[in-house]
Amino acid sequence: MASWTSRQNKKFEEALALYDRDTPDRWHNIARCVGGKSAAEVKRHYGVLVKDIMQIENGQVPLPNYKAAAETNSRSGYANEHRYHKSKLIFIN
Repeated sequence: MASWTSRQNKKFEEALALYDRDTPDRWHNIARCVGGKSAAEVKRHYGVLVKDIMQIENGQVPLPNYKAAAETNSRSGYANEHRYHKSKLIFIN
């Protein structure tokens, strides 16, 4: 499976918000927005994303220890900012 650039991932996220599951030719529209990916690649990428989110929400992926990271960063003089954003995805067939 070909890798995705950060720009393609960002475009993918934006297109998911734009084209909901009821949009005709959803995956083709999203692929066109992303650029360099087929509709099948986009749909597969979505499936991986949904699986990852389900594993995180089911506690199958350990959360990072931000406190330890913050202590390390503050000792080295860097400000440390953490944000958590949880988006709901629409599951598809």
